[in-house]
Amino acid sequence: MTRPRLLGISGSLRTGANSTAILQTLAKLVADRADLTIHSIADVPLYNGDFEGDKLPDSVRALKAAIADAEGLVLISPEYNYGISGVLKNALDWASRPAFASPLKGKPVLMMTSSAGPTGGVRAQQQLRTTLAATLSRAVACPEVAVPAAASKIENGELTDETSVKLVLAAFDELMNEVVRLRPASVAEEV
Repeated sequence: MTRPRLLGISGSLRTGANSTAILQTLAKLVADRADLTIHSIADVPLYNGDFEGDKLPDSVRALKAAIADAEGLVLISPEYNYGISGVLKNALDWASRPAFASPLKGKPVLMMTSSAGPTGGVRAQQQLRTTLAATLSRAVACPEVAVPAAASKIENGELTDETSVKLVLAAFDELMNEVVRLRPASVAEEV
């Protein structure tokens, strides 16, 4: 049985970030169903079109290769000023090149947000959805996954709030359904 290869990216670089903790918790919870590898974007430089093609930075090359190898993505961003984090937007800008032929094209993506506030980052989700639409990614159709008051729901680096865990896992199920649906028939039969 071939387990789906998934890539997780946190839009926070902070040590002990809530978004990263949620992503790490998800990876543990689904370890028996999928290989969810977390890829850091800490070394991705600011986007500069002068460095595309042969001049592509190694960290960007690694990010694009990881996305290309994955059957689906899990993106989580904190909400900063009603939007996604700059580092996540920057990583998506790099990964979206070349336009209409990037490793993001056709890739199923589960979007999640977290925040200290009461809305859990739902305003950032629209910005993330718009960015992903421009990359021709396949945003997974499911209720918005937003974790409000995130710090109070994380203990020892793990998401422990039962309601939030159920929401995250239900959305993950939809990502898995999309990944399996898009697999070639020979591979899908193995799952």
